[in-house]
Amino acid sequence: MSDNEPVIELRNVDKSFGPIDVLHEISLKVRAGEVLCLLGDNGAGKSTLIKTLAGVYQPTSGDIVMDGEKTTLKGPRDAQSRGIATVHQFGGTYPLMSIGRNFFMGMEPTKGIGPFKVFDRKKANRIAVEEVQKMGITRITNGDRLVGGLSGGERQSLAIARAVYFGARVLILDEPTAALGVKQAAHVLRIVNLAKRRGLAVIFITHQVMHAMAVGDHFAVLIRGAIAADFRKGEKTREEIADLMAGGESMADLEANIDTYMETHDGHPPQPVT
Repeated sequence: MSDNEPVIELRNVDKSFGPIDVLHEISLKVRAGEVLCLLGDNGAGKSTLIKTLAGVYQPTSGDIVMDGEKTTLKGPRDAQSRGIATVHQFGGTYPLMSIGRNFFMGMEPTKGIGPFKVFDRKKANRIAVEEVQKMGITRITNGDRLVGGLSGGERQSLAIARAVYFGARVLILDEPTAALGVKQAAHVLRIVNLAKRRGLAVIFITHQVMHAMAVGDHFAVLIRGAIAADFRKGEKTREEIADLMAGGESMADLEANIDTYMETHDGHPPQPVT
């Protein structure tokens, strides 16, 4: 693979469920050390696209290409084995389990021989704490601490640290800053930049334009299952991106429509549909 070749690429990917078309000719690519921000409002098709990249769904047509070769992701485990890691909101962590247990869920280190092997709690806790601290969460020093006592940003950091430790090459972050406070969101954005500097290809899914602009190198706006815009950092303003996410109708257009409505309805604002 050449240095400039995408780690993962979608070529004209469609996804349908029976007669319902959800994704339409999606073409995207992301390279090592790059953050692709996938922007879209609710119902834009982001979840279906994530599941297609993660091996949950098979494309109805089109190709998934990794390192320049067409590939078929046979399921989530196959995607993970190829280095594709998906982190959902709060990282898919288990609040009533320890940091060490969460970090090694399904891949627990053991000690002992044969049928006498047991979970190596000390090793798991040590590695988990070290890896989380590399992500900037220095206040976590005890791997036995329950994950439920961590903030949303810390739980995201734990999940990202886990993905990096287990060899992720493509990191898919599904709305990682949603429902987080300003300080927590800022920390998650720093983690995204850290993952980029480590050479990961990051796909950052969000509907928050400011967060995308803080970390993104490449942007794609998804509307009703299709790519409405594909551009690089600095090519569009925040207002232009927000307009695209709204379906291309600018705030000025919306305000003009409201003014026209009120002029023709005796100054009464539009009534909600009940």
